[in-house]
Amino acid sequence: MKNLFTITSVLLLLVVTTSCSSVRVASDYDKQANFNDFKTFAFYKTGIDKAEINDLDKRRILRAIEAELIAKGFTKSENPDLLVSIFTKSREKVNVYNNGFGPYGYGWGWSPWYWNSYNTVSTSTEGILYIDLIDANKKELVWQGQGTGYLSQNKKEERIKEFVTKIMEKYPPGVEN
Repeated sequence: MKNLFTITSVLLLLVVTTSCSSVRVASDYDKQANFNDFKTFAFYKTGIDKAEINDLDKRRILRAIEAELIAKGFTKSENPDLLVSIFTKSREKVNVYNNGFGPYGYGWGWSPWYWNSYNTVSTSTEGILYIDLIDANKKELVWQGQGTGYLSQNKKEERIKEFVTKIMEKYPPGVEN
């Protein structure tokens, strides 16, 4: 019985921690593009400058993308096959929790705190990062990856790397990771 309790506790803790830190990803691509032809990349400054994110986070994202592309065998070039651009969105989520007591709360019986109900308010930011890969010759979007998840101020660099890594797992398309 003690082993069952321990296993259940560990599994519950694992579910809670992974559900909070997960990044949901999706990707789309041009089915006519030959992704084997792309060997070099550069950042598309015009697109990146439009991203509504502070410069520190922008550099973190670009460094993470560069590391992922180099790990996939790409080379950074002045005359690239692919241009890399980013786009971001965010929205604030407000959560209000009622302690469950008070005249409209749930529960039964008498409690010394019965009339002392209170609400707890917390906010979190859900962010979406889009990574666009553009055919440099045709100036056409050939692949887009999207990552959605919650952001936090602590361990920001690790969280950005996690977003980029999860998104780039979907590239090249058609390859199961």
